[in-house]
Amino acid sequence: MHRPAPQPSHRLIPSRFPPVGLFDTVATPADLEAVMDLAGWTNDRLVRERLGRLPESDWVFGRANASIVMAAFLHAAPEGGRFNGPDLGAWYGAEALPTAVAEVGHHLRREALARGALQMKRTYRSYTARLEGRYLGVSDSSLLAPAGYAASQAFGEEQRSAGEDGLIYRSVRRTEGEIVCAFRPRKVLDVVQADHYAITVRPDTPRIEARRLATPGP
Repeated sequence: MHRPAPQPSHRLIPSRFPPVGLFDTVATPADLEAVMDLAGWTNDRLVRERLGRLPESDWVFGRANASIVMAAFLHAAPEGGRFNGPDLGAWYGAEALPTAVAEVGHHLRREALARGALQMKRTYRSYTARLEGRYLGVSDSSLLAPAGYAASQAFGEEQRSAGEDGLIYRSVRRTEGEIVCAFRPRKVLDVVQADHYAITVRPDTPRIEARRLATPGP
C-alpha cells in the first residue's frame, strides 16, 4: 500500500558537515558540472559515479539546502543504509524529532562500542522537509531486522529501480515512530534548518541524552 509521507519529516545531520555547498548556488546542470570541476569534486570517483547514477532530472540545485539533499545521495555510507546500498544514498526522515534522535543515537552507540569508548557525544543540526510523492509501506519483519541490511538493501534498490518514490516503515529504534526513505532528490522539498542538538550515549545503557543548544554548534 502506498501513502503520503508524514509532514514535515525530520532529519539530523552532524554539525561538522558544512550547511552550504556548491549545489545551492548553481542554476543549470552545465553550471553544476563546471563548479564541480573547480571544487575538485570530479576527482572523487565515488561522488562522480553516484551523480551519474541519478537521472539529471532528479538533480537538485539552485535552491536553499540543495547541497544537504544531494549529499544524502552522493555521500552514502560505505556499508549503505537500511534500504540503499553503498553505490547511491537516500534521504531518510522521521515523522517526529524523537524518532530521528533514537535513530542517530543508535548509530552513535554502535560507534562508541566499536571504538571502546565509555561515552560519545556529537552535535547535530536538525532539518525539516516536505516529502512529495507516495511511499510504499514496508511491514515485512525480515526487512526490518535490528541488524543486517542485506535483504532490505536488495529490496530497496529493486524498488528504486522500479520507479518508486521511496518507502515508509516503522522505526526499528523507536517502535512508535516511522521513517521515510526517499529515493528521489527532487521530491525532498522545503528543507529548513532548525535547532542544534548535542546527543550523548553510553554503550552500557540504551538511554540517549539530547540537549538543544542555545547557540548553534560549529
